[in-house]
Amino acid sequence: MAGGGAPAKADEPQPHPPKEQLPNISYCITSPPPWPEAILLGFQHYLVMLGTTVIIPTSLVPQMGGGNEEKAKVIQTLLFVAGLNTLLQSLFGSRLPAVIGGSYTFVPTTISIILAGRFSDTSDPIERFKRIMRAIQGSLIVASTLQIVLGFSGLWRNVTRFLSPLSVVPLVSLVGFGLYEFGFPGVAKCVEIGLPQLILIVFISQYMPHVIKSGKHVFDRFAVIFSVVVVWIYAHLLTVGGAYNGKAPKTQLSCRTDRAGLIDAARWITIPYPFQWGAPSFDAGEAFAMMMASFVALVESTGAFISVSRYASATPMPPSILSRGVGWQGVAILISGLFGTANGSSVSVENAGLLALTRVGSRRVVQISAGFMIFFSILGKFGAVFASIPAPIIAALYCLFFAYVGSGGLSFLQFCNLNSFRTKFILGFSVFMGLSVPQYFNEYTAINGYGPVHTGARWFNDIVNVPLSSEAFVAGCVAYFLDNTLHRKDSSIRKDRGKHWWDKFRSFKGDSRSEEFYSLPFNLNKYFPSV
Repeated sequence: MAGGGAPAKADEPQPHPPKEQLPNISYCITSPPPWPEAILLGFQHYLVMLGTTVIIPTSLVPQMGGGNEEKAKVIQTLLFVAGLNTLLQSLFGSRLPAVIGGSYTFVPTTISIILAGRFSDTSDPIERFKRIMRAIQGSLIVASTLQIVLGFSGLWRNVTRFLSPLSVVPLVSLVGFGLYEFGFPGVAKCVEIGLPQLILIVFISQYMPHVIKSGKHVFDRFAVIFSVVVVWIYAHLLTVGGAYNGKAPKTQLSCRTDRAGLIDAARWITIPYPFQWGAPSFDAGEAFAMMMASFVALVESTGAFISVSRYASATPMPPSILSRGVGWQGVAILISGLFGTANGSSVSVENAGLLALTRVGSRRVVQISAGFMIFFSILGKFGAVFASIPAPIIAALYCLFFAYVGSGGLSFLQFCNLNSFRTKFILGFSVFMGLSVPQYFNEYTAINGYGPVHTGARWFNDIVNVPLSSEAFVAGCVAYFLDNTLHRKDSSIRKDRGKHWWDKFRSFKGDSRSEEFYSLPFNLNKYFPSV
């Protein structure tokens, strides 16, 4: 044979070919399932996003001075705004099946506002709650301008066009894996409920389809509904049976099904509206701190958008579409500030993981879930029933969904040259720093009650401490910097990075698949060209 090489053996193992679109997805963005199935899948997305929607106000509202009634109203408002923002994102933003809900990224900055000294002179707790809420609203309204400007001006497009599969791996992986603290630690708060939920959803979704081969994808597609109903009933039987009588208040709050206080506090019908807590107040330092939290959420959501596009079996996101999605996420934060949710908005990571579990990436399903959010936010009593699901059940679901998102980030390694030492260094160093730096900041804060940067200006502390406490932000920034500065001009590096796979999707125009996935409805592309 020419060249002296031996012919390849027929039985020699071949590597798996890279796939630009994830195979084995039952329904992609533009292929909706039948209506009955779509409604049930939409309800599942609603159940999954309830976790963050309930946990954040449950943590913040008592610190603000509010009671169960205020907590129920904030949850209803957050739910209503999430439904509205999810519809806007799926119709006019990225056009992906991404749920836009509350974000833990904004919580540290919100707590700094709660602890501000200017509210300590208010003796009435409800009045104090309203004053703090108005201050949070003002900072969110100002912070929203960052993503709106970066997104709609096209500046974020200019940043993301330098992303490659190599730099995306640490970002997307730690968007999922970086939330490990909300997984099993939450399960362990009531292990007799959380652990059965974790075991049951793994068994139903992964083993049952192979045990009972019906061919209808019932168990893997609706595992969340099956497992939550069973464990919720089990938890209720433990509650009414007196299993937690005399237990510590913390145990009762985590385990009992009648301790949320939402059903009695929620009104039958409530329609959230802008400025329902009064006119927002503004503070420059708090606004700058919240703006940094918004930037961290922007970076994390960039990874989450990429994960959603992968699990929806879409083509790689063009930078212009990613920028458009970020702009509409800025609008989502603005709406959160106007309505008063006590929290900003970002892409729901847990719902991205649910796309992987069900293998249904249909846009219609997520739009139906947005309808459930709006419906149950208005009919407060009915929505409060589902919002009372014990937190360990939700934490068990998180273990599965965050793992899916993290592994989705690892899947981009198929486009990279893993035999390159450059690839190994960038990948290993960025992931290690993404885990190590936030671990230091979070551990320091847990021990001392404040972050490593501790000055008299609380807003300045947040500007430094918040981004360095985010695993995805640190890993993504380190990988992006190294990938675009380390021997980048070498001709062989482009293929090592996997950039040649993505360059053909730099613009969605001219590619029929990308145009089908990302084009705006109602022929709006001619009025709003790609940013």
